[in-house]
Amino acid sequence: MNKIHRILILLIVALCGASSVSAQRLNDKLLNRPYADNRQWHLGFSVGVHTQDITFTHNGNVTPEGESWFMEQPGFSPGFCVNGLLEWRLNTYFSLRFTPGLYFGNREIKMHDAVTGANEKQNLKSTFVVTPIDLKFASQRYRNARPYVVAGVMPAFDVNKKRSDYLKLKTTDLYLTVGFGCDFYLPYFKLNPEIKFCFGLSDIIQHKRPDLIEEPDKLKFTESITKAKSQLVVLTFYFE
Repeated sequence: MNKIHRILILLIVALCGASSVSAQRLNDKLLNRPYADNRQWHLGFSVGVHTQDITFTHNGNVTPEGESWFMEQPGFSPGFCVNGLLEWRLNTYFSLRFTPGLYFGNREIKMHDAVTGANEKQNLKSTFVVTPIDLKFASQRYRNARPYVVAGVMPAFDVNKKRSDYLKLKTTDLYLTVGFGCDFYLPYFKLNPEIKFCFGLSDIIQHKRPDLIEEPDKLKFTESITKAKSQLVVLTFYFE
């Protein structure tokens, strides 16, 4: 787990702890929105930040010029996300959530030639339309807080315009997701901070590049990759 992921986890744990202590002090005897969880349907929205990562599997390809290229993402740039929320209560502990939204992000990829030491770089910008479906399991409510875990799948569609650059990403991907959070019952709404880890299942590199017919020298980067998979870490604040 890299440094920025640990920071996100520590941030949400600190927020949960601070909010829980505050809620207990201010509402030691009073339950906010005591019947909120009895409703069959819940509506809301969320805003948040996320980081995008990509892992490459290389094949050791050597070009006719003797170059052997390797790709990596050395750092992370925070992105922004916004989602709607539709939640269907199944029973006391389980519910099904549908949270369509938009993710705006960027990855900076560095290419390194192991033979000559040459370097190139590229920014891969993405605008994802996502349609996550999650199963949520919540514990029993304790005063004005209720922790939970979620797991599900997230289809993602990249609608950002693709350029004829060194690397080109496919427009669709499917993620397995797992996360945790806590419902905090405030006087007028519920606040749910949540952190989620998303693991891409498919190879997202476009290996067929007819757009590079006139620039064949750029194909050496794609030809050096067997596959690449995407991961996301998402910190979200839901309002219900």
